[in-house]
Amino acid sequence: MKVVVYYLAGELVMEIMNRTLWTEFILLGLLTHTVTHTVFFGVILLIFFVALLGNSLFFFVIITGSYSRAPMYFFLSQLSFIDICQTSSIVPKMSMDFWNKGNTISLAGCGTQIFLTFMMGGAECLLLAVMSYDRYVAICKPLHYPVLMNRKVCVTMSGGVWFGAVFHSLVHTFCVLQLPFCESNRVNQFFCTVQALLKLSCSETSTYENLFFLNGSILLLAPFSIILASYIAILLTVLGMQSVEGKHKAFGTCLSHLCVVGLFYGAASFKYMRPRSYRTPEQDKVASLFCDIVTPMLNPLIYSLRNRDVLVELRKHILKCKLHI
Repeated sequence: MKVVVYYLAGELVMEIMNRTLWTEFILLGLLTHTVTHTVFFGVILLIFFVALLGNSLFFFVIITGSYSRAPMYFFLSQLSFIDICQTSSIVPKMSMDFWNKGNTISLAGCGTQIFLTFMMGGAECLLLAVMSYDRYVAICKPLHYPVLMNRKVCVTMSGGVWFGAVFHSLVHTFCVLQLPFCESNRVNQFFCTVQALLKLSCSETSTYENLFFLNGSILLLAPFSIILASYIAILLTVLGMQSVEGKHKAFGTCLSHLCVVGLFYGAASFKYMRPRSYRTPEQDKVASLFCDIVTPMLNPLIYSLRNRDVLVELRKHILKCKLHI
């Protein structure tokens, strides 16, 4: 009997040792060192620099402009900040891994990437809902707009967005880092994601995966319901307007936001709401590339090209730079 107990205890110790073995992971990456992939890597770097430059410039123009305290521009500056952080948490590490042979990342580094990408994704999802409510109040209740969207209300709503995003990210990061990783340490992604790490765990993860899917669905669908309700009300209000010019102006202020919403929710839905049985590593990589790198590049282009105030302010800064030169 004692021998059996000692044997079982030894097996338990060995199992615990195996489960705590992987504290470092190897990112398999998106590209190999072929000519085609090297060119594609150059395109990704170009997208990253355009996203970084575009969002930084857009952020600077907004916070230094005379309209920086206006609710719409207050939220747009935060959207630019989110896009800067989102791309910066992924592409620099991805670039280093492409040129270096050892594509390793520590468990803490993985947790940091998961936390940042979840936080920024959650913040953008909630922020887009807040921005749609802002457009609803501006078009449907213009006389009450200064009261309903005053500075205190905007700061409170912004605080709620960031609190919700941080809480959501902390919960998922904590849950994932508590899992034992003993199957392998090779992450089939170009950065750490929850879906990729779950495949490496040697514990039962089906319950958490179902909760992850449910949580992702709620996080996407609840803000989307607010956006949908806001734009239905806006559409009904605009159709009731007598002035054709007023209709064009109302639709013009909403078109940029609708484009960004379509891009974000389309990519995020494909990334997070697909059942596990329909997922492949290649699809996950493409979805992550579009959702976390391409979309942040498009956002400032969409808003700046459709916004006359931003273009005017940008021209002023360019003229000032020319005069100083």
